[in-house]
Order: sequence, then C-alpha cells, then structure tokens
Amino acid sequence: MVNEEGGQLYTIEGIAAGLIMIMTAYLVVNATSVYTAGDTHISDMHLEQLGSDALRVMDIPESIDKKSPLREIIEATPVDNATFRSMFLNITNNRTLSGPDHLQFTAGYTCRNNLDNSIATYPLSYSRNLTGGEHAVRATKWVIVNKNVCGNNYFPVQDRAVLVEVLMWRD
Repeated sequence: MVNEEGGQLYTIEGIAAGLIMIMTAYLVVNATSVYTAGDTHISDMHLEQLGSDALRVMDIPESIDKKSPLREIIEATPVDNATFRSMFLNITNNRTLSGPDHLQFTAGYTCRNNLDNSIATYPLSYSRNLTGGEHAVRATKWVIVNKNVCGNNYFPVQDRAVLVEVLMWRD
C-alpha cells in the first residue's frame, strides 16, 4: 500500500522551495538595478562639464588681434543677451543624434565694486526662467573685460575680472 500523505507533504515542500527560489531570484535581479550614490551624479558632472566647455569655447578669440565673443558680449553696452543665448544654446544643444538636446540655462556675471568692496551680480541671458523645480548645475568661467562694471565709473576703464556663472538644466 502507498502512503499518500507522505507524497502530498513532498509536493507541498517542493512548491514552497520553488516559490522561495523564485522570490530569491526576483530580489537579486531587482537589487542589481539600484544605482549607487556615485552613479546618480554622472549626468550632473557631464552637464557641468558641457557648460564649462561651452564657456571656454566662447572665451577663445578667433584670432590673436581680436577679442573673444564672450568678452565682446559682456563689454557691449547694453550687454548683448541675444548673441550669448544663441551662441550658448548652439554649442550646448548640438548633438550627433537627430534632433537637438533640450538644455535650458540662466546666466549672469559677478564683479566687485572698488568703492565699497561690495559684490554685485548682473543678468547676462537666459533661455527660460528658473522656477525652482529644476535640477540645475553650475558652470563658471573667469573673463577679463575692459569695461567699467559694477558701478566703478569713478575709476578709469581698465581690465577687470568678472565671473560668468551659468545655471543649466535639462527639460
């Protein structure tokens, strides 16, 4: 005579073991897709480097006897916002894939007032206003300009260093 209760027990034990193996495999597969803290900032570092490279390219003169486009933009009175916007977006949104990248930015420059030693920031250009919900990164570049900036009208025009600062984000 065959013991049916023992067979049922082995069947239930086999099903339970199979479910445990399936749940273990599920947990292992899901655990491998978790990003570590270092991996989540790679896209931020890439975006920051892209902005720094764009500012560096804009600060290279076409020839030795000319000023860089970035310097000409800041020295213009009033500041040439449209040229900065189009040049910066052309450099940063250029891709090898079909269609442009959708980067947005807001830019300004900061300088020191020699009279009272205060620091002032002036808007340079923007593609869209920063609302606060974006995850923006900062790219900066020191630029030498020959202009009375930051209310230094009492001093003769001379070369001054200004800090160009761009906040960039992806839409």
